[in-house]
Amino acid sequence: MSLLHMHIISDSTGETAETVARAAVAQFEHIEMREHLWTMVRTAEALDEALGNIRAHPGFVMYTMVDESLRDRLETGCRKAGVPCLAVLDPILAALAAYLGAETKARPGGQHVMDAEYFGRIEAIQFTLAHDDGQSSRSLDQADVVLVGVSRTSKTPTCIYLANRGIKAANIPFVPDCPLPPELLSLKNPLIVGLTKDPKRLVQIRRNRLLLLDKDQDSDYVDPTKVAREVSEARKLFDAQSWPVIDVTRRSIEETAASVIQLLSRRREEHMPS
Repeated sequence: MSLLHMHIISDSTGETAETVARAAVAQFEHIEMREHLWTMVRTAEALDEALGNIRAHPGFVMYTMVDESLRDRLETGCRKAGVPCLAVLDPILAALAAYLGAETKARPGGQHVMDAEYFGRIEAIQFTLAHDDGQSSRSLDQADVVLVGVSRTSKTPTCIYLANRGIKAANIPFVPDCPLPPELLSLKNPLIVGLTKDPKRLVQIRRNRLLLLDKDQDSDYVDPTKVAREVSEARKLFDAQSWPVIDVTRRSIEETAASVIQLLSRRREEHMPS
């Protein structure tokens, strides 16, 4: 079994390049792919960090970026590192065949990987639905990711998005004066991520929510001072537990999920044998 370091770099979520990479590598026998996923790469600084990882783990680079200066910077960096670099619209299979020195073999077995991923997504979706909003806390350690945050930080839709990528995601609400599940602080397996949001924006979203539900607007749930304190208390918890934090104020669900996936990918890399 040969090891292939596959570096996937995108200025968005990276889902397209990641899917194409997996489908292409499935056509080669005896190849183990180790993914290095870099998403939301929109600055030279972010790209230079990815290039440092490429130099440390030489392999094959696939990317989706529209900024010409970043594309040139990536291709120049890859040339200097002596590694192939390819945009996903190029003939991926031909380039991989040349790099690996192997013949592609169209076989039904190659598609079995995709079938396994499909059933993995179904399992992840079922798990995520069963562990939404603090449910089934006793089996939290079976999760890949646990999101913790105050109300209206997009915990549930982000988890659903992650589940559709085959990631078992659970979420726990942070509620003032309400104890968190005792299992949460003793988890060993999942990546725990704190979600935060600008208090002013949070108040607006919560007020719109109450208006939609025809609920009383005069409550602690939308009181600016108490919401600010709620966000602050949650952040103190995240810091105390050394959990990574994502500010979702100006992020779409896809962007938040992409950041979670990158954190998970780096965590898995750290635990892989060198």
